[in-house]
Amino acid sequence: MDKVLHRDRWVVLVALAAVVALSWAYLAYIVLTQPVMDMDAIAMAAMPPPVWNAGYFAATLAMWMVMMVGMMLPSAAPTVLLFDALRIHGDSARRRDRRATALFAASYVLAWAAFSVLATTAQWALTASKLLSAMMTGKSPAFAGSLLMIAGAYQLTPLKTACLSQCRSPAEFLVRHGRPGPLGPLLMGLQHGVQCIGCCWALMALLFAFGVMNLLWVAALAIFVFIEKLTPAGPLIGRVGGFLMVCAGLALMVIG
Repeated sequence: MDKVLHRDRWVVLVALAAVVALSWAYLAYIVLTQPVMDMDAIAMAAMPPPVWNAGYFAATLAMWMVMMVGMMLPSAAPTVLLFDALRIHGDSARRRDRRATALFAASYVLAWAAFSVLATTAQWALTASKLLSAMMTGKSPAFAGSLLMIAGAYQLTPLKTACLSQCRSPAEFLVRHGRPGPLGPLLMGLQHGVQCIGCCWALMALLFAFGVMNLLWVAALAIFVFIEKLTPAGPLIGRVGGFLMVCAGLALMVIG
C-alpha cells in the first residue's frame, strides 16, 4: 500500500506540474512574441486602446484563465494530493478515484475560470475608463496606490484570515466539506476554489497596477501566495505584506 500511495502521489504531482509548466510556457510565449517597443516610442506613438470585440475579449479571457492556473494551482497541490490519497480504497476503485481527483482539480480551476471572466470584464472597464494603458498597466501612481491600499487593507481583514485558514488546512477542509456521490469531487473542488478566490482576489487585482502581462510581477505574486498558504509563517507574512502594501499605496497616492 505504501508503494501504491507513493506512486499515485507522484502521478498526481507530475500531472499538476505539467499543467503549471504549460501555463507558464504559454504566458512566456505571449510576452516574447509581443512587438518590442521602448517607452519613448510608445509615448510618441500614443498607442490607441485595444478594440474590445468578441475576439479580443476571448483572447484576454484565455490569457487570464491560463495565468490563474499557473499562479494558483501550485498552492492548491497539497489539497489535491491529499484528496487523491484519501480516495484510494483498493485496486478495483483506483481508476474511478483517479477520475475523481481529476474532477476535483478541474473544478478548482473552473472556479478560477469564473474569476477570470470577472477579471477580463474589469480590464475592459478599466481600459474604457482610460485607467489602463494599451500595454495593460496602470496609467498613474494614484491608481496603482489605490489598488495597493485596497489589497493591503484586505490582507488584514477577518474574511481574509478565514479564507486563508481554509486554504492552509487541506485535511480540515476535506473532512468538513466532504461530499458523497459522483458530483462530490466537483462540488468540493468548486468550494475550495471559491475559498481561494476569497483569499487572493485582492492580490490578483494588483496585476492591474503593475502590468497584467508583466511576468516578473506575476511570478512575484504567485510566490507570495505560495508562501502565504504553505509555509508556517504564512499568516504573519501575509499581514506584514498587507501593512507594507498600505504604506506603499499611501506613498504612491502622495506622489500621484
